[in-house]
Amino acid sequence: MGDSPDTSGDLPWDTGEEDQTEPSAAELEAAGQSAMFGDAPASPPEPAPAPAAKPDTSAQPYRVLARKYRPQTFSQLIGQEPMVRTLANAIARDRLAHAFLMTGVRGVGKTSTARLIAKALNCVGPDGEGGPTIDPCGQCEPCRAIAEGRHIDVIEMDAASHTGVDDVREIIEAVRYAAVSARYKIYIIDEVHMLSRNAFNALLKTLEEPPAHVKFLFATTEVDKLPVTVLSRTQRFDLRRIPTELLQAHFAWVCEEEGVAAEPEALHMIAAAAEGSVRDGLSILDQAIAHADMGEEGKVTAALVRDMLGLADKSAQRRLLGTILEGDAKGLLAGVADQYALGVEPLALMRGLMDLVHRITVAQIGGGEPEAPSAEERAALAEWAGRLSAGQLHRLWQLLLKGHEEVRQAPDPLVSAQMALLRVLHAADLPDPGKLAKKLEEMAANGLAAPAGGGQGAGGSAPAAALSWRALVDQVRDNGNHLAASIMELQVRVVTLEPGTLRYSRAAHFRDDIAPQLRDALMGVTGQRWIVEQCEEQGVPSLVEEDEAAKAAEQAKVRAHPLVEAAYAAFPEAELVEEAEIHSSGRAAWGR
Repeated sequence: MGDSPDTSGDLPWDTGEEDQTEPSAAELEAAGQSAMFGDAPASPPEPAPAPAAKPDTSAQPYRVLARKYRPQTFSQLIGQEPMVRTLANAIARDRLAHAFLMTGVRGVGKTSTARLIAKALNCVGPDGEGGPTIDPCGQCEPCRAIAEGRHIDVIEMDAASHTGVDDVREIIEAVRYAAVSARYKIYIIDEVHMLSRNAFNALLKTLEEPPAHVKFLFATTEVDKLPVTVLSRTQRFDLRRIPTELLQAHFAWVCEEEGVAAEPEALHMIAAAAEGSVRDGLSILDQAIAHADMGEEGKVTAALVRDMLGLADKSAQRRLLGTILEGDAKGLLAGVADQYALGVEPLALMRGLMDLVHRITVAQIGGGEPEAPSAEERAALAEWAGRLSAGQLHRLWQLLLKGHEEVRQAPDPLVSAQMALLRVLHAADLPDPGKLAKKLEEMAANGLAAPAGGGQGAGGSAPAAALSWRALVDQVRDNGNHLAASIMELQVRVVTLEPGTLRYSRAAHFRDDIAPQLRDALMGVTGQRWIVEQCEEQGVPSLVEEDEAAKAAEQAKVRAHPLVEAAYAAFPEAELVEEAEIHSSGRAAWGR
């Protein structure tokens, strides 16, 4: 057309303008800003920044180890093999429950397990064709979205802040709708024991018969607070505490991943302080790494961890136990003062000594190598296990346990710890009760227990070594103790009678404890202490039983006389009566 401008040189298909470059994104953004807010002062366009080889992580906030190393697969979930095996079998056999309950102490992986189950149920594989699996790929969109906490069909609720029935009512209303993009709609309720009673009651019907596309995953540290009606509708998994050895190996792997050097003894201390909790242990390890001296290239040492946690030095603990067993009171007080000056709390000191005694006892019973992080400590514990008796170790434990309780309640823990350990030290010198009793028996058998003055008691008794049981009973009665004498006559069946020692048995119908009375009565007539004990062996008949047996034998002898037999033949209903009975009843005839 004639009025059309000549645009032959501006046509898109004109090959003469191929070298013209298109505007960059920065230029387009600048043009948009000019159209909206007016032209800015002219300035040369800045060149577009060149793409970096890798993202700069220096500006990213630091993630603590407990979050950074949260398990992303079941193979990374340490210490829970039985639960993983059960879930793998359930998935393989298509026998998935509609509600799961994870319980256990803090930091063993309850919430992490719930998220892993959500991954396992919704994973579709890298090709998008996979089904539920115990080994989620971690690459598909559901796996990545669940790991990042942004999946629309995996709803995680904190029951500690959503405790009411209205919060549960929202869940009940939402479960009717199918999942948006996942295979299952999953509700993860953490700290579920915090729900109110009305909230639990409102959830019961939905929990018992949920739609096929809904799964409930509960986590709690206090399973005893859950109603039985909820427990009966869930498949329960009790997550175990992680063993110290497994925690130590896991922390060593974390240090390797972080490029941090750590001593095995330091990791052992951290694992022991974690008390089976991975999260607690990783938090302590995080603190230890930050606490490490930069002059030593950030190495986590045992001394650093000991100082950070306020623990007693293991070698100092062994020296302290050595002073107790050697009876060195001065060395004991000096060792306690040194540990207190280093910042070790008296209660931690008592706990450390109790732990040593416990490990020595276990090594002695098991007969194997003691559990200890260093060879020096293992050798020391093995030497004590071979030298100390079981009775000594149990007595040490009881005394330390009582001392620990006293230190915990005392207004001055240091003074209480000193006095408690001094009591343990002096008690260690006492002989074993069993050996003491045996020694006393040997002394009594050798005649060494008899008093030097002839053994005359308050009643002017004869020497104890020459007395018979009947003579002792007579002396007790003559001494004015008629009740004890009656008990000795009626109940005591002597098994062993030696100077200073009485072992006896009784008829089964006698159940009261008469040993204190016998001990006091015998001491009153002999002037010496007696070892009196009841045993199961059959002793000689009691004095009353002997008298009755003698009387029965005498009556049998009289009955066998020819004149008596003739009298019974003539008078079949006649009775044989003692002369004393005749006089007391006023009857003068032998028979009736």
